[in-house]
Amino acid sequence: MADFDLIVIGAGPGGYVCAIRAAQLGLKVACVEGRETLGGTCLNVGCIPSKALLNATHQLHEVHENFETMGLMGAKPKVDWDRMKGYKQDVVNGNTKGIEFLFKKNKVTWLKGWASIPQAGQVKVGDEVHGARAIVIASGSVPTSLPGVTVDEEAIVTSTGALSLPKIPKSMVVIGAGVIGLEMGSVYARLGTEVTVVEYLDAITPGMDGEVAKLLQRILKKQGLNFILGAAVQKAERTKKGVTLGYALRKDDSAHEIEAEVVLVATGRKPFTDGLGLEALGVEMLPRGQIRTDAHWATSVKGIYAIGDAVTGPMLAHKAEDEGMAVAEVIAGKHGHVNYDVIPGVIYTTPEVASVGKTEEQLKEAGVAYKVGKFPFMGNARAKAVFQADGFVKLLADKTTDRILGCHIVGPGAGDLIHEVCVAMEFGAAAQDLALTCHAHPTYSEAVREAALACGDGAIHA
Repeated sequence: MADFDLIVIGAGPGGYVCAIRAAQLGLKVACVEGRETLGGTCLNVGCIPSKALLNATHQLHEVHENFETMGLMGAKPKVDWDRMKGYKQDVVNGNTKGIEFLFKKNKVTWLKGWASIPQAGQVKVGDEVHGARAIVIASGSVPTSLPGVTVDEEAIVTSTGALSLPKIPKSMVVIGAGVIGLEMGSVYARLGTEVTVVEYLDAITPGMDGEVAKLLQRILKKQGLNFILGAAVQKAERTKKGVTLGYALRKDDSAHEIEAEVVLVATGRKPFTDGLGLEALGVEMLPRGQIRTDAHWATSVKGIYAIGDAVTGPMLAHKAEDEGMAVAEVIAGKHGHVNYDVIPGVIYTTPEVASVGKTEEQLKEAGVAYKVGKFPFMGNARAKAVFQADGFVKLLADKTTDRILGCHIVGPGAGDLIHEVCVAMEFGAAAQDLALTCHAHPTYSEAVREAALACGDGAIHA
C-alpha cells in the first residue's frame, strides 16, 4: 500500500493530463489504468488512429483525383490494407509511449489494473489498496448501441472494430451522422467501400450550424457517401453475406431494409463508471449515467472529483484535458477554471469542419441581435491552389457591440483555423479586432479575416 496526494482513475486525455499537471504542482500522484497502454480511448482506439486512417485515405484520394491535374503522372498506387493498419498502429504506439515517458519525467506512478473505490480516500487496484487525499474519476466513456442492434465487433462494429477490420468491405452502413460516423464513413468511402449513412434526425451533424450541415452533406455526397435521413433503425441481423439493417422512415413509418457487409454503430457514447463502486459510496449520479459535480468538479462525496466523459458536457478529449488541468489546480489549492463557452468542435473529414461558440439557430432562439460575416474559400487563393475551395468561414458577432459570439468553418485546415477565433473570444474581441489584424498571404487564415471584414464594411475578395 502506498499513499498519494492524488490518485487519478483513467489515463485518457483527461486523466493523464490531470496527473501530470498535479505532479507539476508538487503533488505525489498516481494514475490507474487497466489497458496495456496509456492514453485511453482517444489515443488507442479513437482520435489518433482514426486521424491516421483519414490522412492515409486523403493522400489516396489526392493521387487518384488531383495528381494528374498537377502534372504528376504515373501508375496509381494500390491499397495494402494491412500495411495501412500497421502505419496506424505505429502512430498509436508513438503517442502512447510518449505518455509513458511523460509519466516518468513528472514522477507520476502508473498503477496497472482496474480501479474501485472501497471508501473515500482509498483506491483498490487488484489486491492492493492505496490511500489518497483526493481521487479524480476520469474513467471515460464507451460506445452506445440501439435496441435490436447487437455489436459483435465483426460484422456489426463500433468505431473500435471499424479501425481494425480484417479486410476492406465492399459495402458499409453507418448508423449515425455524427462526428465518428462521418469520419469513418469517409475513410471507407475513399477506400472504395459503398457507404450509406442512416440518421434518425433530418440533418447530419446534430447540434452544428444548420448551414454548415447542409453544405457538408452535399460535399460528402459528391465524395460517394449516401444518406438516409429521418430513419429510425429497428434491427440489424447477421446473414451469410453480412448484415440486414431494418429501419422505418419517420415521415410515414414505412419499413425498409438495406444489406451491407459491415454495419458501423456510431450512435454516440455513454459514461463508463462500471466497477468503481460509486453507488455503494453514495456518489450522486445523473439520469443519463453521468456523475453529478459542482462548479469545482467535486462529487457529492468529499475528496472525490470527476471530469471528462464521466460528467456532463461535450465528450471531447480537449474538454477533458481542460477539466483535468483545472481540477488539478483546485486540488493543489489554486484556482482552476474552464471556459465552457469557448470549446471548439472539429470533424476531420475533407474538408474539415470546425465550430466554436453559438450557432445561428441558438442565437435566434435566445433572441440575440447578431450579424453574420461570411466568406467563401472560393475567394481564397491558397484554398483554390489545393483543390479545396468548397466551404466558407462564417463569423457571428453581436449586432451592437461587435463582440464575436461564434464561428463556423467548412474548409481546408478548419480544425486549426478555428483557434484564432477561440483566442479572440477568450479575450472578448470584436470582429473588427480580427479584421484589423494582418494575416500572411497566401494562407487559409485570410478567409477568417475576410469573414471578420464582412461583419463590417465588407470583405475584399468576395
